[in-house]
Amino acid sequence: MRGASGLERPPDRPDRSLHEWTSEKAFRPFARARPPSSETGGRRDRGAVLTRSILIVDGHTLVRQGVREILEEDDELAVVGEAGDGEEAVSMAADRHPDVVLLEVGGHGRDAVTTVRRIRRHSPETKVIILSMQEGPELLRALLEAGIRGYLLKTVTRDELVAAIQAVQNSDRIVLSVSRRSLPEDDGAQPVQLTERERQVLELTALALTNRQIGNRLALTEATVKRHLRNIFAKLGAGSRLDAVNRAALAGLIEPPRNTL
Repeated sequence: MRGASGLERPPDRPDRSLHEWTSEKAFRPFARARPPSSETGGRRDRGAVLTRSILIVDGHTLVRQGVREILEEDDELAVVGEAGDGEEAVSMAADRHPDVVLLEVGGHGRDAVTTVRRIRRHSPETKVIILSMQEGPELLRALLEAGIRGYLLKTVTRDELVAAIQAVQNSDRIVLSVSRRSLPEDDGAQPVQLTERERQVLELTALALTNRQIGNRLALTEATVKRHLRNIFAKLGAGSRLDAVNRAALAGLIEPPRNTL
């Protein structure tokens, strides 16, 4: 039975477990974090109880209300706002500087990558934890590179959610609750980097411009635009213009144009 918050534990999930990802990328079973002490840098003090400020971001009002009810059962957590989308989340994070943002990943994971980067730019001390029904190594790797501190499937329990919030506040740990097949492999590969010109070409490609139109915008010949696109495809492992745009947006290399993607 799924509650109003969308958070539940299935009766059988042998391939799922809650893990910590340390700086050495060693995985081991997660134990509930200790309550924060006065030395851990809490932002608020509700009487004698140190509290952590939380911003909830989800496109569904019912889910936000359910998560709020779960968190407000804990005296050490205080919900300071709810946002329905990424734009509102960035604005509220910049204004309120919460300790933790719980960010839901919807249909376009690449939008979440952009939102995470913007939140961390406007509120560097804020820790971002993803709540999602989606998973996959490519999305997880992109979000980790963007700076998230946790990725939890919505099948986690209340205790696991609260423990994850406490853990990212009390240490440098990254908390993951995903199936093992979604854990990114440490293959030693370096993050993809585009030159400034390649980024410009790809951003105009995302606007569905032709090679000639891109050349006119950037004062380049069509042949030069094609050469840049070949280099971009090779770097991203893309098979088409749309594939290259999607891969670059997911990796946070370009801003995803909402009107075309």
